[in-house]
Amino acid sequence: MNIENIKSIFKDALNKHLSEKTKIYTTISLAWIIFIGYLTWWNGLKSFALDKTFRWDEWFWFGVVPATAPYLFYFIWKKKD
Repeated sequence: MNIENIKSIFKDALNKHLSEKTKIYTTISLAWIIFIGYLTWWNGLKSFALDKTFRWDEWFWFGVVPATAPYLFYFIWKKKD
């Protein structure tokens, strides 16, 4: 799969007219990822440890995975037309 195919997939996905429900679910998912990223950053700053770096593994497992899992289950269990 080359870069042009990937670009066309994203263009097609963004050019579709999304329903109101889809927009709401996508907004909630993105807000969750950003909120968990903020909490991860804040907890890293307030940590007693000397290492104050952003904890990418916590952000991934508590932010990205829970926000994307419902979409994966939807596509797996979606009825084929």
